[in-house]
Amino acid sequence: MTQEETNTEEKILEAAKNVFLKKGMAGSRMQEIADEANINKSLLHYYYRSKEKLFLAVFRFAVKQFIPGIRDIILSEKPIVRKIEMFVDSYIEILFQHPFVPIFIIQEIQRDPDVLSGALMESGVDPQEILQVFYDAIDRGEIRPINPLEIMLNMLSLCIFPFAAKPVMQRVFFDNNEDAYMRFLEKRKKTVTEFMIKAIKP
Repeated sequence: MTQEETNTEEKILEAAKNVFLKKGMAGSRMQEIADEANINKSLLHYYYRSKEKLFLAVFRFAVKQFIPGIRDIILSEKPIVRKIEMFVDSYIEILFQHPFVPIFIIQEIQRDPDVLSGALMESGVDPQEILQVFYDAIDRGEIRPINPLEIMLNMLSLCIFPFAAKPVMQRVFFDNNEDAYMRFLEKRKKTVTEFMIKAIKP
């Protein structure tokens, strides 16, 4: 693929991300994505023959931006408390950079969960490998006996929900002041880390 083709594809993915975020998979049209990318529809179909393939490409692109780094943190040799601190900090920072991801997933998770889970598995995620890290920490006495799945779900939920609920939370609790809400989200790094560590320490 030439540099020009790479640039065009990246432009398409960015445009598709914006349209999918606004309208979801079902409500989006290829013509809208072509217009957003400032290209003709024929060129869009040259790269992606269907809306479904384009959607999957956007999701895979988003996942590849953060899964490897998160996986490296969890599987590192660092103490479990440090892993949680790094995970939360990195994950929230990624959500700052890609705020469309939570809403993107929520919009589509009921439509076709196999597509989303398949993309996650293709990214190299091994759920059992990650859960084993917490089982090992329990065995070493670093954390109290608690289902590792509960730990992961709680940690992900605490990180993701404020981003997914931003349109409502910002209006209800911050008088639609985006700067104030973003400062609140930045503080979540420390808040979530402290909450999780208190919840799992022996």
